Amino acid sequence: MELNLTRVDYLQVGVTCPRTMCLLPEKKAKAAQKVAVGDQEGMLHCFGVKKGEIVQNFKTLPGPKITRLELGGPLDSIQEKIFITCGSEVKGFTKKGKQFLGFDTNLTESIKTMWVSGSHLFLGGSYIFNHYVDCKDENYFLSSDRINDVTCLPLKKVPNVTPILACQDRVLRVIDGSELLYEVEVAGPPQTMALFGRDGGENGNEILYGTSDGKVGLVEIERENPIHKWEVPNEKRSGGILCIDNYDITADGIPDILIGRDDGLVEVYAYDETDEPTLKFSQTLSESVSSIQGGIVGSGGHDEVVCCTYAGWIQGLTTEPQHKALGSGQKVTISEESQTKITILKQEMEDLQRKVLHEREAYQQAALTKKDGISALPQFNINDHFTLNRDDASYNLSIEVQVAIDNVLLQSDVPIDLLDVERNSAVISYSACDTENGNFLLATYRCQANTTRLELKVRSIEGQYGVLQAYVTPRVQPKVCQVRQYLIKPLSLHQRIHNLDETRPMNTLKLTGQFSLAEIHSWVNQCLPEIPERTPPGDSINFHFMSTFLETQLDCLYKKGEGIFRSDNISTISIMKDVLTKEATKRKINLNISYEVVDETIPATLWRIHPKLEYHLLLAKKFQLIEALKELQIHEEDLSFMSPEYRQILEDTDKLQQEYKKQPCRLERLYGMITDLFIDKFKFKGSNVKSKVPQLLQVLDNYEVENLMEFFNTGGN
Repeated sequence: MELNLTRVDYLQVGVTCPRTMCLLPEKKAKAAQKVAVGDQEGMLHCFGVKKGEIVQNFKTLPGPKITRLELGGPLDSIQEKIFITCGSEVKGFTKKGKQFLGFDTNLTESIKTMWVSGSHLFLGGSYIFNHYVDCKDENYFLSSDRINDVTCLPLKKVPNVTPILACQDRVLRVIDGSELLYEVEVAGPPQTMALFGRDGGENGNEILYGTSDGKVGLVEIERENPIHKWEVPNEKRSGGILCIDNYDITADGIPDILIGRDDGLVEVYAYDETDEPTLKFSQTLSESVSSIQGGIVGSGGHDEVVCCTYAGWIQGLTTEPQHKALGSGQKVTISEESQTKITILKQEMEDLQRKVLHEREAYQQAALTKKDGISALPQFNINDHFTLNRDDASYNLSIEVQVAIDNVLLQSDVPIDLLDVERNSAVISYSACDTENGNFLLATYRCQANTTRLELKVRSIEGQYGVLQAYVTPRVQPKVCQVRQYLIKPLSLHQRIHNLDETRPMNTLKLTGQFSLAEIHSWVNQCLPEIPERTPPGDSINFHFMSTFLETQLDCLYKKGEGIFRSDNISTISIMKDVLTKEATKRKINLNISYEVVDETIPATLWRIHPKLEYHLLLAKKFQLIEALKELQIHEEDLSFMSPEYRQILEDTDKLQQEYKKQPCRLERLYGMITDLFIDKFKFKGSNVKSKVPQLLQVLDNYEVENLMEFFNTGGN
């Protein structure tokens, strides 16, 4: 059955945070529900729809930014009480707007996530989780990495109170009291969670999770061990998942999965005969979807998917037909009273537009002519993400503004490549750069009208690190700009993993000295992405990484006074050594450095580079032949004399040009990696082979893997 949903816009309440909208349940199953939503001005809005008109039930006074909104109430009753978090405070409101709770937790961290179940209140800051019962502190847990979401198995179905934390280091942490019960490893950093079917499934222990790299999965939380049921990969490379809900929008008696992503994509998944989720509907909104829920709002008896976007738009995707078919000979008629109302509204809109234009011109004139004229800079919020994409070893940079974007200027003091993004309609232009003064990129993206979200893709070079800056200018008057900075770290293409392949040969770097655990942790943080800023608890720390480009691995084990780093790529060890030594020198700490180079790791790394190098050499060769073959095609009617290889190149011209355009500087990047590997191998043996680099490049231009291996073995002699 095909699912058809029509978009309906309700109103705009202002910029919102993720998970700050809920539908208030009604006693009647098919009755219209009210919408509660919190904004960054600290106002809680509650409205309903009656006869097609928006009815405001209540709106609170402005205050601190609302960071989370959840529904609660006694376990055996309708969950219709509204709970919000502001800073370190939790407030409770009835559905009529009366405040019944004002609980100041006095936590040192601002509350980011919340879950309410009966008298139990579960709160998560950046790293600290607290459990309250009747507003009294019950349990406490310190997470080793940032907490993105909090939930708890339903107390009506599960005898033990079992909170679950979704953490940035790709695990769900299952808590028992104040202790960690166990960790559930998932494919990406989990951003959000939801109880399966809103009640945890048959046994109340099934949890849906969505990751920042766009995957969604289902896991069953047993008392001893978790059971992974299924996972939906992000094959279309859509945005990260910000919110999940369960609602039977397909009317088949089984709750469907509703997903909202940070690129504005809304998806509905239903279950097939094998209980596997399949995509039934998708629609892209103009802004990231911060909250999503299924219910009935606009018209009784018609199901909807209700979404709240970053700029605060409340929108619905309804099953109600919006345009009724007319019979033959029928015409749409508008009463005289309605026609008069339409005319008056049009006139009022025109008057308002003229007043706005007049006041804007007067303001501009005053700001330009008066010496003592005061110009107030308009404030605007930016929602930005800079995340590593494992699939193509690049960083996704998304910039979202609550008003239309005029242009975005990118400046980098480190060499990076800008890659094409299909969803990006902005026009890019490059400016000349002074590389001698550390300026390697100046690029301007000029956006089309009404563009509020810009998505970019960049690829860095490991070993070269610095800062990428984005100057964001919106379409507002007077002109104003905000600057965002993104760190390009030395091992920027490495990503956290859970387990290492211990069968691989590994090179080892060992550091000892008079440094604390916090100091060496900060050095590692400067070198690698996805390292928590706060030092994790414990006497020693162990992190595993994998290169998203070459799939080589890195093991970091360090404690007070000692750090041991192992990798099957000698260049990774070289970069770690240089960065850690530099950081220690800044703090005037002397290090004792020892290392062990395993010769078997060199050919293993070259074999990992081989398929990529071979493919891009062949692609470059084919691309260079396209123009000559096209010219030959123009002058020759019969091409049967050509080899099958050349005829295939002509047939695949568009595909080859598109593929070559998508991978700028990829071949130069691979040449650079092999050159660094060659230099690093002999550097650790005490030899300087930089003079042999021209010979190495000649070997690469006439590439044969056996010849390259021989060159590495002999050192070019």
